[in-house]
Amino acid sequence: MPVPGIPTYVEPDTTLRVKVGDTCGLTCTFCHNEGTPVAADNRGRSAGTFTIGGPSGRMSIYAATNGARFLPAPIPADERFGRVLADLRDALELTEVHLTGGEPTLHRDVARLTKIATGAGYQVGMTSNGENGGNVLSDCAEAGLDRVNFSIFGTTANELAEVQHAKYRNPKLAERKIKELHRSISVCADRGVKASANIVVLDDSHAPRVHRLLDEYSPHLTVRLLNSLDHGSASVDAIERVLAERGAVPEANYVTAGVSGSRTSYRLPDGRRVYFKQIRRVRLPETCAGCKFNNDTDCEEGFYGVRLYYDRDGQYQVGVCIQRMDLCQPVDEFLSSGLREEILALRDAEYRELTASAAG
Repeated sequence: MPVPGIPTYVEPDTTLRVKVGDTCGLTCTFCHNEGTPVAADNRGRSAGTFTIGGPSGRMSIYAATNGARFLPAPIPADERFGRVLADLRDALELTEVHLTGGEPTLHRDVARLTKIATGAGYQVGMTSNGENGGNVLSDCAEAGLDRVNFSIFGTTANELAEVQHAKYRNPKLAERKIKELHRSISVCADRGVKASANIVVLDDSHAPRVHRLLDEYSPHLTVRLLNSLDHGSASVDAIERVLAERGAVPEANYVTAGVSGSRTSYRLPDGRRVYFKQIRRVRLPETCAGCKFNNDTDCEEGFYGVRLYYDRDGQYQVGVCIQRMDLCQPVDEFLSSGLREEILALRDAEYRELTASAAG
């Protein structure tokens, strides 16, 4: 929740998350894979029979229960992608595209996708585990990439190995992945791409990971601490203790109107900025009203924003919830739907309410 006594800034959500592909070189046991089944493990399966895991070792934790009706495919770097981005930009008043996966740096045309998105008038960001960034992020920077959010699942080889599928808990492999992460962050620094690190803190046992991250990485890397909904107050308390131990001073609250994201900015004594990111209870008033997950325990992220997918039938799909992939609509259908209007109305109403509250 926002920290009292410091400024609160409200901004409307104008970001589109785009799943550019499904390939990933990690097998993290908690991965939601943007709501889609892991394609490699579900070829030949039809909707209703998708699995959460398989021979690849990768996970999609909601795939067996979220009503997913399609398998993801890599987005082609072509004119059609640009037209879809332009249509959604105009329909939802969007300004930013955020590339996700799988691991987006493994898409062979990720730099071209970045160029298409910037050409459509978007600022472009990316979420990455860093495993291939050293090979492609320079080209992405040339294409206009603005920032990368690096997801850091382990600050040591053993930590990273521990959260992988049992078949792939190999510290030597994990060490190579961590070295590639360092290389990716260095490329961002060299090419002027803003870089931040996302790290989930489950409880006090995760505090050493945060301290190592802050000690070992450049102060130019912004750190974002994420609480775990599953771990409740133990997660929040652990983050607050870490911030206190580092002498962090809260500076400002940032709330995104129309979606569930919010964060508080802290300044450390060395000048580094650290964010505490939390999920607000935001729901689409009509779409979420009758959902079986719409309660304080089952709904993992609320309405987090609009996502764009490309399926194996060559169709673009728009989604609004990784736990309810049955809500996905083909892009042309979405553009003329009441769901689009509901999203805009929620954003506008929240922006007015939150702005008034911050001013008061």
